[in-house]
Amino acid sequence: MKRPCNNLVLYSKIMIFLMLFLCVNSQLTQNFYSKTCPNLLKIVRKEVQSAIKNEMRMAASLLRLHFHDCFVNGCDASLLLDGNSNTSEKFTPANLNSARGYEVIDNIKTAVENACSGVVSCADILAIAARDSVLLSGGPFWKVLLGRRDGLAANFSGSSNALPAPFDPLNTIISKFEAVGLNLTDVVSLSGAHTIGLARCTSFDSRLRNFNGTNSPDTTLDTTLVSELQNLCPSTSDGNNTTPLDRNSTDLFDNHYFKNLINGRGVLESDQILFSSDDATTTTKTLVETYSNNSMVFFDDFVNSMIKMGNISPLTGSDGEIRTNCRVVN
Repeated sequence: MKRPCNNLVLYSKIMIFLMLFLCVNSQLTQNFYSKTCPNLLKIVRKEVQSAIKNEMRMAASLLRLHFHDCFVNGCDASLLLDGNSNTSEKFTPANLNSARGYEVIDNIKTAVENACSGVVSCADILAIAARDSVLLSGGPFWKVLLGRRDGLAANFSGSSNALPAPFDPLNTIISKFEAVGLNLTDVVSLSGAHTIGLARCTSFDSRLRNFNGTNSPDTTLDTTLVSELQNLCPSTSDGNNTTPLDRNSTDLFDNHYFKNLINGRGVLESDQILFSSDDATTTTKTLVETYSNNSMVFFDDFVNSMIKMGNISPLTGSDGEIRTNCRVVN
């Protein structure tokens, strides 16, 4: 006689769990601004298009801003906050003289504020601008989930430690992704964003001459590319010269990045180890091979990973704020 009651209780618990799960996962929605700022997507697209037309590299820069923001404090636009060298994420090694495009976000925010004041967060602007940068570079389209709010403080120490670095070993990179809820597929697919953009000599010149104390270049780096990069980055330079991360199709979002890795032409050590390191054999190598052979699989996985990344600990509801100026809290 008690079993029906027990089943009812169990059913009720399951339904409550599902309702809570759906509630959490519905905090970000595709149509969040449909009534409060109906022209938002058009406004952002126009500004991103203008920025990329002025400088093709800006597509990669805007995409990178979203990535570097979400890995620290979640996707809350904390990266955009100004401050001093002890407080602002802009001054950490991963971002100083590297992260760029802040002025473009300022322009987008101004245009959005003129259309619908005090409504759209800087964090959502970063997410939309990243999607449009990929699309306008020939990459895939996806519907961005929206409804994030802006954080009230930067996280200098978090930015110093959480972001993957070009010199990190593969197991460290994987661990940093796992720390924010991302898996091996996300590691490889999101690394594919390096199909566009440039790298400064300082991020790879350690591979060119005395790699790991061997007095020789990194043996996983194609010898022809070694010579080209040595000419670009002489030992006497300041390290600020740049080279395309994907030297096959510099400004086109495609799968050539993965073909480069197979041919030993990954510019950054953190890229090449996805294919050439011992750890890659049981982790990332197969995905690199798959993406190099099938751009549609790469695009599909990249879209899924971007959506996952955009859902890292967003502030919603009454948490955080909607900044009037992306550089400062209200």
